[in-house]
Amino acid sequence: MFRCSDTKDYTAAALNAEPWLHHGFGTRESAWLTKDIATLKQVHSDRIAVVDGPRPEMFDEGDALVTRSAVVRLVIRTADCVPILLADPRQRAVAAVHAGWRGTASRIVAKTVDRMTADFGTRAADVVAAIGPSIGRCCYQVGPEVLEQLRTWVPELGQTAQHDCVNLPQINREQLLAVGVPDGKIFLSHLCTRCRAEDFHSFRRDKEQAGRMQSWIGIR
Repeated sequence: MFRCSDTKDYTAAALNAEPWLHHGFGTRESAWLTKDIATLKQVHSDRIAVVDGPRPEMFDEGDALVTRSAVVRLVIRTADCVPILLADPRQRAVAAVHAGWRGTASRIVAKTVDRMTADFGTRAADVVAAIGPSIGRCCYQVGPEVLEQLRTWVPELGQTAQHDCVNLPQINREQLLAVGVPDGKIFLSHLCTRCRAEDFHSFRRDKEQAGRMQSWIGIR
């Protein structure tokens, strides 16, 4: 279950149940985080940065961050792309992932779990994943180039037309399952950023006028 908090962020009940961490999926009205954060110059890649402390400037190119540091909040920015927050309660490690269609096609969320395993000893079976508000299948029609890149996970895409609607959150869920994260530990918001103009920015809806939301996670 996802619900809107007093700070205007959405939060996932499964992550709220972990007293050692805090998190949020931003909305139009959320406060913009600038202190004790680490963020990246997002380039729709599968690059993952390991963070050991605050870096308020965009310190590198990439689309996912991981840490075990309790002095930093990991921040990614979206306006239709899929924000994914990961937590490993056993090793007390966290990650923030920005997954557009290119990142999804390159399996960035699965590679982030692999990176947590390599660097922190994370077991995929221990990971709790929250997939936040993003453009939904209802609004995300794409053409042949994108369909070809994503057909591995949804073979029927584009079989009867040159265009089709894609469910990016669900594909990221499938990738988490494939890497060993249990189904019962993956939670989707089912909130479409394009549909809910009163709550969220959307590049597909507002084009260059679109703002951005921050999604973040940190260790207390």
